[in-house]
Amino acid sequence: MKLSRIFLSIGLLFAVVPAEPAAAQEAAPNPAPTSDAAALSKARAAGTKQRKAKRFYERSFDLSGIPSYRPQARVHGTLRQWGNNYLADSGLMQVWQDGFRKHHPKLRFEDNLYSSSVAFPGLISGAADLAPMGRQALWDELKGLEREGAKGGDEGVGSVEIVEIVMATGSYDVRGWTFALGVFVHKDNPITQLTIEQLDGIFGAQRDGGWNGLTWDASLARGPEKNIRTWGQLGLEGEWADKPIQPYGYNMKYHFNDEIDKKVLKGSSKWNESMRAYSNVAGLKADGTLTAGGELIMQALSKDRYGIAYTGIPFLVPQTKALALGGGDGRFVPLTLETVQDRSYPLIRDVYYYFKREKGRPVDPKVREFLRYVLSREGQQAIQADGKYLPLTAEVAREQLRKLD
Repeated sequence: MKLSRIFLSIGLLFAVVPAEPAAAQEAAPNPAPTSDAAALSKARAAGTKQRKAKRFYERSFDLSGIPSYRPQARVHGTLRQWGNNYLADSGLMQVWQDGFRKHHPKLRFEDNLYSSSVAFPGLISGAADLAPMGRQALWDELKGLEREGAKGGDEGVGSVEIVEIVMATGSYDVRGWTFALGVFVHKDNPITQLTIEQLDGIFGAQRDGGWNGLTWDASLARGPEKNIRTWGQLGLEGEWADKPIQPYGYNMKYHFNDEIDKKVLKGSSKWNESMRAYSNVAGLKADGTLTAGGELIMQALSKDRYGIAYTGIPFLVPQTKALALGGGDGRFVPLTLETVQDRSYPLIRDVYYYFKREKGRPVDPKVREFLRYVLSREGQQAIQADGKYLPLTAEVAREQLRKLD
């Protein structure tokens, strides 16, 4: 069956800005850094190979509040999965499947785990039963599935729904796997905390509304008077008062921006006009691994006392610092392993499973039982033992299990 092609676009493109490439080239065997897609894929694979067997945290979290797995039905046949390659690269998927087959020895798995980008094409085409993703579904992907559910005329409209299951909390300190997003400034900057509304003012721009799922919501509009463009607007005085804020981030093909857009910019995709945007580069490192856009972002920020950036804690350098974030209630939460795992930090990122279901009909038993296993104590213990993603809290695990009823 021909797969539907999903084009990812947010509507705003920034130029890729290299950060001090000349200095990096002097130490690299390849004097020609490149953003060529084939070279990037090769360098990315080299880095993934180094990381997949490594634990990135040793902390054990209390999982006693998450129930152990008890089968509610015996399942057999084939469960087809398309999506997140990190589950296969890390070996976590194999651990889950081995544990699950102890209860359901007649079930087989067919895995096409190459990238989150193949997840929704698999679901839309009917080639996949489950779609694991290292990020939340994009607008284009949801729209594609909505259109697929409406095929066959007006009677089909709304008959198919997508179910989103959070199956793990994204990492704190691991490069290449889903990680929480931090907001960083130069170490000389006296500011220590910001609200999400202030981040909107810094990274965003005036807007006529924003997307709430697949619905355009004009009530999310705001004017230019809420733009924050100088440090003095955030209360800094003296030499800082009139200094312009220089934002740094990723170019708009990165899914990190989708997270910031949804959680900070109200789904508007309206970004600060002065944003400097970066991309991954190959050819800078002697070991052949990728130079991540986050590294380039933090290199630039380390040389700019008046800059601000969003990326992950793996890219923190001594000249920069992370800010505590708050929601406007007076409580500010620092970016730590504990606040990411307990989900109190505002810019956590999640790891997902998606599947289709006919409205009013029960979930496919194979899908339901496997996801119940992933959300069980055994499934979450496997996540913790792998040491990359973080296990869910008991409350969130229960919330996800209710979606399977």
